[in-house]
Amino acid sequence: MSRIALPAGLILLALVWFGPLLDSWRASFSAHMVAHMGVVGIAAPLIAIGLSQRWKQRTPMPLALPVIASALELVTVWGWHAPAMRRLAEASVTAAVIEQATFLLAGMLLWWTAISQPQNRIHAAIGAGALLLTSIHMTLLGALLSLSQRPLYGEGEVTCFGIVLGAQQDQQLGGIIMLLVGAIVYLAGGVWLATRLVEEPAAAADAPVKKARS
Repeated sequence: MSRIALPAGLILLALVWFGPLLDSWRASFSAHMVAHMGVVGIAAPLIAIGLSQRWKQRTPMPLALPVIASALELVTVWGWHAPAMRRLAEASVTAAVIEQATFLLAGMLLWWTAISQPQNRIHAAIGAGALLLTSIHMTLLGALLSLSQRPLYGEGEVTCFGIVLGAQQDQQLGGIIMLLVGAIVYLAGGVWLATRLVEEPAAAADAPVKKARS
């Protein structure tokens, strides 16, 4: 898995950035959310896993980094989903490039700092907390968008995946995509790191027994 993580992440990134999501379907908030979740929730962790296997962290990482990275991703995600910033990204290619670049960098920083030292129990615990915190704020934003009583990101109909949607429907679908993908992916990452905390003591307890038998 770790060997194919980096190329898989880069291929997915290319499909998201150079496919119809950010081109012919650019006006659709749902398409934007598929692209967003594809970048931060799938491509970013795959790239982070691949890079962590190639360049292993030799020195202890500052324990606060995963929390700082989670806070940075929160500001990045909520900032770019403010109505004014969303309109800017839709209207300007330069703004859209900056938006996608910050999504990728914030996502990679969070996943890298969270998973790069799973053998360090304290770091794994903090990394798990950072990913779970991100899962919570992704869930909250997705719920707010899907439950909003009025469209925040435009008017009229848009086309996404060949389906014509009204502005309200488009926003609700985008919110549901964020709610499901964002919550599940970050929750899964946090649970995996938390599982490491449970497994390590058992492994350490078994070591003396195996040594004695040998």
